[in-house]
Amino acid sequence: MTSTQRVLVVDDERKIVDMVRDYLDAVGFEVETAFDGKAALVSIQDNPPNLLVLDIMMPGLDGLDVVRKVRSETNIPVILLTARASEQDKLIGLELGADDYITKPFSMKELAARIRAVLRRVQPSEPTEKDNVKNKINHGSIEIDLEKRTVTFSGRRIELTGVQFDLLTRMMKYPGKVFSRMQLLESIQEDAFEGYERTIDVHIKNIRKALEPNPSKPRYILTVWGVGYKLAEEADLI
Repeated sequence: MTSTQRVLVVDDERKIVDMVRDYLDAVGFEVETAFDGKAALVSIQDNPPNLLVLDIMMPGLDGLDVVRKVRSETNIPVILLTARASEQDKLIGLELGADDYITKPFSMKELAARIRAVLRRVQPSEPTEKDNVKNKINHGSIEIDLEKRTVTFSGRRIELTGVQFDLLTRMMKYPGKVFSRMQLLESIQEDAFEGYERTIDVHIKNIRKALEPNPSKPRYILTVWGVGYKLAEEADLI
C-alpha cells in the first residue's frame, strides 16, 4: 500500500474518536471523523474512505444501520467497535457484511494492526510475470481472478468482502481439503483468537448466500460436522 489510506472513524464518544484519530494519524493514516450514523453516511457519499471504523451503539442511526446502508451500495471494508459483551451482537454485524470487529476497551496498536490486515486483504497485489499465467483459479462454475480480486459464478460477478474473498480463495486452492475454523481464521488474520472462531461460520454463511444457487443446500462449500468446512471436489459437482 504505497498511497496514504483514508480511514473514517465514527463514534458518538468524542474522546474515543480523538484518541483513535490522533493515533492513526501518527502511524501514517489519513483520518476523517464523524459522531453519528447520518454524518457518517454523508461523509462516505461525499468522499468514500478506504476503510470505516464504526461504533455499533450510537443514538439515532446506529452502527448496524450504517453497515446495512453501506453494504447495499459499496464494499468499503468495515471494522466494528462495540462495548457489547454479547457475542450475538458482533455476529449480527458480521452477517450484515462487516469485515472484523474489536471490543472496547481496545489497544490502539491492535486496532491499527487490524486496519492494516483488512486493507491488505482488499488491496490487489502487483502481478509478476509468473503470476500473469497463474492469476486465475477455476473450480466447477467458480472462477477467481487473484490479480483483480474478483469472483464469478457461471460468468456472473459475485460481490464478496475482502475477508470472504480470502476464505474462498483459501478453499479453492485445496478442493476436498477439510479446514478447521481455526485454520480458516488464521488464513484471514495474523493473530487468531479462539473467541473469534464463530465468526468463520458467519463469513461462510455470507459466501454461500452470494455463491450457492440454493444456500440452504450448499453444493460447493460443505460443512464437515465437528471439524469445519471444505470445498467440494469437482467430481462431486457433476
